[in-house]
Amino acid sequence: MKKLVLLTMMLFAFVGFAVAQQKAEIKFDKVTHNFGRFSEKNPVQECTFTFTNVGQAPLVINQAMATCGCTVPSYPKTPIKPGEKGEIKVTYNGKDKFPGHFKKTITIYTNGTTEITRIYVEGVMEEAK
Repeated sequence: MKKLVLLTMMLFAFVGFAVAQQKAEIKFDKVTHNFGRFSEKNPVQECTFTFTNVGQAPLVINQAMATCGCTVPSYPKTPIKPGEKGEIKVTYNGKDKFPGHFKKTITIYTNGTTEITRIYVEGVMEEAK
C-alpha cells in the first residue's frame, strides 16, 4: 500500500512539474520604431509593434509602461494563445515638448519566460517654421 501511495505521489509530482514547465514567450517582429523627422505642427505620432506568443502557454501582458507621460502604450488585455499574434500600439505626443531628438522606452511585463521586455520609439521633432 505504501508503494502505491508513493508511486501515485511521484506521478502527480512529475505531471505537475511538466505542466509548470509550459510557459508563454513573447517575440516582437521589431523592438524599435523610428518616426523619422516630423514637424511640431503635427506632434502626435503613432506606431504598432506586432508580437507573437512563441511559447506553449497563453501569454498575458500584465502591464506596459512608458518612461514619460508623452508616450502612451495600449496593449491587449486578454490572453494571447500559443502561436497567435498581438499588437501593442504606441502614441507619442510631442505637444509642448522641446524640438529635437527623442528616444522613449516602453517596458512590457508578461507572464512569459522573459518577464520584462523593452521596446523603443524614437524620432526627431523639428521646430515649426
